Amino acid sequence: MKKRLSAFILSLFVITVSSFINPVIAKDAPKKLIATSPVDDKKAALKKWEATPEGMKFKKWEASTAGKKVYAAEAKIRKSIREYTNMEGVITSLSLPLGSRLGFGVMVKLNGEDYILSFGPELKKEFEQLHKLKVNDKIMIKSRGVSHAPKYAYPIIAGDNIEKDGKLIFKRIPGKGGC
Repeated sequence: MKKRLSAFILSLFVITVSSFINPVIAKDAPKKLIATSPVDDKKAALKKWEATPEGMKFKKWEASTAGKKVYAAEAKIRKSIREYTNMEGVITSLSLPLGSRLGFGVMVKLNGEDYILSFGPELKKEFEQLHKLKVNDKIMIKSRGVSHAPKYAYPIIAGDNIEKDGKLIFKRIPGKGGC
């Protein structure tokens, strides 16, 4: 009798527990997620941006002669940027184009093309040596990046290391705690 009673209670317990567990498992079961890569996400975001008025304006600029000229000038220095090698330049102007918001910078000529050499916002006295530069000074430039914007008719080089007469006059200090 005890065996029957214990078997009955055990089976009742199993049935009760299983009836409570099954609906919970069904609810918590993860739905099949479609795995997307970050590259796909970026492409989708780019397509979405290109459909905006700003994106259409940018695409129109890229296809224009001004945009093609900027891209051609970038291509001339791409290898030096990628390999982080010296580029010899001549300062053509000590001021940036009117209305620029790039901070401190100068205009330089490299390989027969004009470029904006940008150093960023002038917050400290780190540009003191750069203020001593003059038009027609020859400098050696090392950079890790070149960019462009429809607002400017020239590619924008981020000045990382600048040498004049074999002496380092500027070295960009990497930001702390970031990329």
